[in-house]
Amino acid sequence: RGALKDFNKAIELNPKDADAYYNRGIAKSQLGDHRGALKDFNKAIELNPKDAYAYYNRGTAKGEQGDYSGALKDFNKAIELDPNLALAYYNRGIAKDELGDYRGAIQDYSKAIQFKPNYTDAYYNRGLAKISLGQKDSGCLDLSKSGEMGVFQSYDVIKQSCQ
Repeated sequence: RGALKDFNKAIELNPKDADAYYNRGIAKSQLGDHRGALKDFNKAIELNPKDAYAYYNRGTAKGEQGDYSGALKDFNKAIELDPNLALAYYNRGIAKDELGDYRGAIQDYSKAIQFKPNYTDAYYNRGLAKISLGQKDSGCLDLSKSGEMGVFQSYDVIKQSCQ
């Protein structure tokens, strides 16, 4: 909350400071104020439309509110601006998963893993998406890998889906 005061003051002193809006949006997101965060990310993007992280974080805030289609658009833009942003691929995969596009989700989780080979959550979610598509063996391998890397809930899913 102290950070919010600092960002408010920075914005008061320089209302065209895109970074201050962006950082205040991050702070609001962490406090669970996703609507307030969206407003700040919108302003940050208005002031600096080339900021991939502003689009990424706005997409995350939209996803937190259940707006997966809106989140998908923001993750697409973040990836357009920074094609190496593994987090954007991962979160776009989540949005696609929520929208029932399991094949697209698998592609995005795979891309995130390509950038971050130890991306445990991407293995876990890719495994679930594969199982949803009936790719049981491959999905169970992903779940096993995520379990070996510390995502212990994988073993509960393996017991239920892979036996």
